[in-house]
Formats: sequence, structure tokens, C-alpha cells
Amino acid sequence: MADLRATGLTLRPGARAFSATIGAGEILGLAGLDGHGQDTFLRSLTGLGKTGGEVALNGARIGSFRDAERARIVYVPRDRRATGIFPGLSILDNFAIATAGRDRRGPLISPAARRARYEIWRERLQIRAPSPEAPITALSGGNQQKVLLARALAREPEVLLLNDPTRGVDVATRHLLYDLFRDLAGEGMVLVILSSEIEEILALCHRVLVFRDHGLAAELSGKAMQTDQVIAAMFGRAG
Repeated sequence: MADLRATGLTLRPGARAFSATIGAGEILGLAGLDGHGQDTFLRSLTGLGKTGGEVALNGARIGSFRDAERARIVYVPRDRRATGIFPGLSILDNFAIATAGRDRRGPLISPAARRARYEIWRERLQIRAPSPEAPITALSGGNQQKVLLARALAREPEVLLLNDPTRGVDVATRHLLYDLFRDLAGEGMVLVILSSEIEEILALCHRVLVFRDHGLAAELSGKAMQTDQVIAAMFGRAG
């Protein structure tokens, strides 16, 4: 069972150190005003962003992005157009680019194997696309996001890090993704979700970490997970 630990983290020089543990099957939410450290914390779980401390998965230290990849920690970025999709490639190529080796049959890539893998995730995520060979830019924003998630999930992550995963998607896609995230947690995956919407975090997550001034301002769970409590912590008014 996955055990992700961040110990003695500092997110910028002079910031207060903190620690956090996330267990298998947990959906952890991250909140805070823009620029207060929650994005840096999320990236620190991939071996990037922190200035001090240690991240470990099941006791194995994550000191670099390569360590995170080997440990099956997968990060899905916020800005899908700038840092997510490859706009010059097809839907199928965007899906398979991180897992191309799984489609090898002898020395060659099997188009049939690649398409079969894509079809599994197309059906589960209800990706609406004219054809796998169509350019990814032909898809709506919500369907582009589904392709990015399919690419991430095809890597069979133990930990899935999501940076504002429902940003710019329609209501139907949003609720489909909520159901998917709950199902993944039910299968034992660790999910860490940064969201700019407090209501989303409160509806979806088991706990929430609230960041202020690049430090941990509050950790809320159970009945304490209320909008007013999150806002109070964001503005430094938590008791």
C-alpha cells in the first residue's frame, strides 16, 4: 500500500518547514491564494520545487523527477496547452507518447496494440473524438484534458498529482472526472489535487492542506472541512 511522505519541507528560503503524509486510497486537496506555495508543494512531490526536506514513497527517496517517474508518481500540469498536449500530434500519439514501449511487438511498434490501449481509456473516460488519428487540437478543452489523464493513467501510477484538473471543462466532464478520481482512490491510488475552487476540494477530498506564505497554514479534515475554515487559513486567520 502506498505511503507518500514529505518530511521537513521548505518551499522557499526562510519559509517555515512542515511535514505531510498521504496514504493509499486518499484524495488530498491543496488550497491557498495564488502564489502561496501549493503549486510548489505539488511539484515537490515529483522531486522538484522544494529548497529543503525530503520526499519518499514507501521509504524510497524521491530526489529528482526521474526518481518520481521510476516510483510511478505521475504529474498532470495545469496549463494543458502550454505544458500538456503536443499540438502537432494526433490524439493517439498524444495518448501514447509516454508509454510507447508498451506497444512494441519485437523490434517494431504495433499500431494495433497502441490503438487497443487507447480504446480502453477512451471508453473509460468517455473521450469524444472523431478519430484517434485526428489532431488533438480538434478536440474540445474537456476532451483534451481527458486525453492527458488517459496518458497519465496508462502509466499505471501509484501516485497521481493533479494541478487544477477541472479547469476550463464543462459541468458534465467535471462530474465524470470526480467519479473517476473517487474510483481510482477506491482502487488504492494516492491522489493529490490542487484546485482553485474551494467547493471542489471540499466535495472531493478526504483532507485539505491550506498554504500561506509558502508554508502550511492549516490541515483540515472531517467536520472542520468548511469553506469559512479554508478561507480563514488562506488569509492567516486560522486559530
